[in-house]
Amino acid sequence: MRFEQLDVWKRASRLSCEIYKLTEKVDNWGFKDQITRSGLSVPSNIAEGEERDTTKEKIRFLYYAKGSLGELVTQLYIGVEAGFLDKKTSLMLVNEAKELAKIIGTMIKNKQSKIENDRNLRTKPRV
Repeated sequence: MRFEQLDVWKRASRLSCEIYKLTEKVDNWGFKDQITRSGLSVPSNIAEGEERDTTKEKIRFLYYAKGSLGELVTQLYIGVEAGFLDKKTSLMLVNEAKELAKIIGTMIKNKQSKIENDRNLRTKPRV
């Protein structure tokens, strides 16, 4: 499958695993469920988008992944403040999530440029 070759998917998958490890002893089930779901959503949406047929669909799922990273960063900060999560580890994961968000943002821009270039090629008059 194509997504398995993407470094961003590999990193997002490792991030999700780290979230599971970090929250292993968290007793608050609602918090634990929410943060693990947002972490799991990132590589899942990257994979789903990469397996879609159109560039427009791929972009849509990259936006979902990027949104889930925003959720995850928020939940990491709250988890630290609430005393659920180790601060040092959580802040390292926040940094990784922010780096992944930048990478995904670049991927989105590149794919949008591809759509625009394709559109221009179709509408450009032939000489």
